Amino acid sequence: IELGVPFSDPMADGPAIQAAGERALQNRTTLHGVLDAVAEFRRDEDALPVVLMSYLNPIEQMGFADFAGAAAEAGIDGVLVVDLPPEEAQDLMTELQRRGVMMIFLLSLTTSGQRMAMIAQLARGFIYCISLKGVTGSDRLAIGEVAQCVAAIKRKTELPVGVGFGIHDADTAAAVAAVADAIVIGSALVRIVEMHGGNLGQCKKEIGGFISYIRKSINVAIDPNTDTACGGVGAGK
Repeated sequence: IELGVPFSDPMADGPAIQAAGERALQNRTTLHGVLDAVAEFRRDEDALPVVLMSYLNPIEQMGFADFAGAAAEAGIDGVLVVDLPPEEAQDLMTELQRRGVMMIFLLSLTTSGQRMAMIAQLARGFIYCISLKGVTGSDRLAIGEVAQCVAAIKRKTELPVGVGFGIHDADTAAAVAAVADAIVIGSALVRIVEMHGGNLGQCKKEIGGFISYIRKSINVAIDPNTDTACGGVGAGK
């Protein structure tokens, strides 16, 4: 599960997640509050990995050492910082690794081969491939370019490659699942929360139905003879 930290200037996010961030901030959601939510989640679930997705500013305000310690104590497995380039990530990465928390890095369709190799050396857990030249929630997915990018990454690392941005329905999920190790969906889920957030039971039902539908589409794309009743799918960006 990828869990987002709301931020006032979410430069990589489209309208749906921007609006969600504004709602969260209006309701006084903080980085500390998000970590508390993970700690509460961990009381009942200690196996499912959780990756925290944040912009740098909230983490920097807390302090790298304090943040890394709090993240590890809460049960965070990995941290993805959208606007922290690898050239400037060493201090935070050192603090996280000291506490057993993985630093997740992003690559894009326009990342050079040299930079890709550098990031592949630094990365832990998995590599996040941004599947389009735009923000989250866009519908301009070019599966051919995504396939080429994933293949290039895999030539430089044995880590799994997850693909996100622009995956919003069964067709795009199945197409990306055919070339990647994981798909990341967020904006479509955030829209469901926006529509049904006032009714928790209905919201959970709608999200569960959507994820189940996506999961079945992925299973069929990977193996047309698969049992479509099996499995769940993680949700993220």
